[in-house]
Amino acid sequence: MPIRRTTMRSRTGTKLYAVRDASGQFKDIQTYKRAHTADMRHKSKAEKEAAQGPIEKKVRKAAKAAVKSVKGSVRGAVAAVERAAKRAVKTVAGASPPRRKTVKKTAKKTAKKTARRPVAKKVAKKSAKKSAKKTAKKS
Repeated sequence: MPIRRTTMRSRTGTKLYAVRDASGQFKDIQTYKRAHTADMRHKSKAEKEAAQGPIEKKVRKAAKAAVKSVKGSVRGAVAAVERAAKRAVKTVAGASPPRRKTVKKTAKKTAKKTARRPVAKKVAKKSAKKSAKKTAKKS
C-alpha cells in the first residue's frame, strides 16, 4: 500500500513531500525532486510482470512453488520435533519410582562413607601427636 504524502512548499519555495502519522504529526519530509526520482526508479508489481518474458514468468512461478513446498516441509518437521519433545516430557514425568534394591544399595554406600570419616579423623590425630613428639625430642 503506497504512503499518502502531502505536497507543500518551504520558505525558499522548494516543493516538499510530507508524510504524516496517524495523529497528524509530520513523520517524514523529503524534497519533491528526491522523492519523485525515487518513485520513478521503483517499478510496481504489475510493471515488473509486464516487462517479463514467458520464460521468466515460468521460472518465477516454479521458484514460488519450491519456496512454498519447503516452507510446508519445515513446518511439518517443527511439528514433529515438538511432538517428540512432549512425549519425552511425559515419559520423564511419569517415570516409576526407584526400586527398593537400588535404594538399599545407595543407603549402604552412604553409610559406609560416613563410617569412614571418624576413622580418618583418628588417624590424623595420631599422626599429629607423633610429629609433635618428634619435634619436641629434636629441640
